[in-house]
Amino acid sequence: FRSVAFVVGRWTAAAQSLRNKSEYVGIHYRSNDYTELPPVSNDPVLTYEPNSSERAELKQTLEEMAGKVEEIPVVIGGKEYHTGIVHKQVMPSKHSHVVANVHYATPELIQKAIDTAVAARKQWEMTPLEHRMGIFYKAADLLATIYRSRIVGSTMLGQSKNPWQAEIDASAETVDFLRFDCKYAEEIYKDQPREHSPGVWNRSAHRGLEGFVAAISPFNFTAIGAHLCSAPALMGNTVVWKPTHTAMLSNYLYFNVLREAGLPDGVINFVPAVPQEFGEKISGSPHLAALNFTGSTGTFKFLWRSIANNLDNYRAFPRIIGECGGKNYHMVHSTADVDHLVNGTIRSAFEYQGQKCSACSRLYVPKSLWPKIKEGLLEIHKEIKVGHVMDFSIFMGAVIDKAAFEKIRGFIERAKSRSCCTILAGGGCDDSEGYFVQPTIIETTDPHDELLEKEIFGPVLTVYVYDDSKTGSWSDVCNLAANTSPYALTGSVFSRDRGALGQAMYLLRETAGNFYINDKSTGSVVGQQPFGGARQSGTNDKAGAASYLLRFVSPQSIKECTVPSYEWRYPHMDEP
Repeated sequence: FRSVAFVVGRWTAAAQSLRNKSEYVGIHYRSNDYTELPPVSNDPVLTYEPNSSERAELKQTLEEMAGKVEEIPVVIGGKEYHTGIVHKQVMPSKHSHVVANVHYATPELIQKAIDTAVAARKQWEMTPLEHRMGIFYKAADLLATIYRSRIVGSTMLGQSKNPWQAEIDASAETVDFLRFDCKYAEEIYKDQPREHSPGVWNRSAHRGLEGFVAAISPFNFTAIGAHLCSAPALMGNTVVWKPTHTAMLSNYLYFNVLREAGLPDGVINFVPAVPQEFGEKISGSPHLAALNFTGSTGTFKFLWRSIANNLDNYRAFPRIIGECGGKNYHMVHSTADVDHLVNGTIRSAFEYQGQKCSACSRLYVPKSLWPKIKEGLLEIHKEIKVGHVMDFSIFMGAVIDKAAFEKIRGFIERAKSRSCCTILAGGGCDDSEGYFVQPTIIETTDPHDELLEKEIFGPVLTVYVYDDSKTGSWSDVCNLAANTSPYALTGSVFSRDRGALGQAMYLLRETAGNFYINDKSTGSVVGQQPFGGARQSGTNDKAGAASYLLRFVSPQSIKECTVPSYEWRYPHMDEP
């Protein structure tokens, strides 16, 4: 593990001092020393292999966490509110097992959270970047060490991830977001005007937004919840954060890690709430500065319309940042490496039960390769184990809740009734103990079947076989895929032919914000492949890049005159 020693000392003491004081003026904590972050790199990923120390620690942590029910309050300005409006978070793998009692905010408390965030903004924005970075950098180190097994375990139990999926999300990606965002913030602040006229000193101030940021996060990545609230706060904004009800256990743990790292009360307010009530309150506030959202396209559209309907009431135009769903594809050329394709497709389609925004759900296969690809897919399918997350031998857990289970089952049952669809493997659904859906592979002869057009968000892979013996079949199938779905999140092309790759990159240019060549459509890494899509997949603001942080900055250009001017006339006004 990376040592946390370098953040203990001035950064920690200053951050804790800010947290403990009811009032503070950030400028008083500015150091005269020049500070620079340590080098940043992606956090090493633990494998939890048999007989490893991390495996033993995680198993013990899981037993402890599964043995109790967490009481999760609303937290506003550091004060906890147990409202009695309790929603239970259950294990998707065993829905009779409650892991948390979550207290929901009333509309009045949502308003209080908004007022608290607005009141805390000025002091937080004036806190020097050095100390803001110190808080989030320390949180990263706490997550990478002391709290690693707990953040992984809470994600496994509450969101039904196996150890690997929880590790790459809740630990590694969360830590990467925090560290790389600090690095990007440092670079942004250092970016100053390079040109100065004689007698002029130019500079840029990177202000936070005027108002509060509303963060609404999804269930499928603990790291997304962490990033949606932390990125705006790092840049000097205050936040009202509504995690989704199915990720409360891990999200609340993350929130408390931030508090331990020294985050001042009121900077991020933790507000579980009924989605509609939360949306109405934030969109109705004149102080809404930004919406930072990840979730369904339908919910994003609803919030956007609500904001549009209130435009005349805002102090400033709210920034709207959104990452939504996808209908992601693997496009296969006749020259593809079949074994590589098959393994990548199985992982992309079925890891985390197909509940990644980037998961492959449509596979376009040439007729000449289909027998071999089909054989490979079905052979691996036989070995995929589905079960409870406490069993480390599983590849898949349960889908997140009853609503998701019913939606996915509906797609499968409708496919069974259509003559154009053939269930090649899977298709079983059982919610007697947990919300389990078997990995399902369906072949369709209809290129516009709903399985190829609509987002399912589950372990369902649909295959369309195209006739590659026809002239122009490659461009035809690329154009088909480009115009089948309204989404444009991720896509992959598999080919050993550079000409075919170039043609696909051109024809599929608008279909994916993250485009993969000879690799699966999942697995973007912070600092390597910034993530986001366009069309109905969102605003493509690219989480994991410096440009993302600029969405939460209101730049101010400052010009200071250092040499007085005593002339008002211009030279051209003089007579010869």
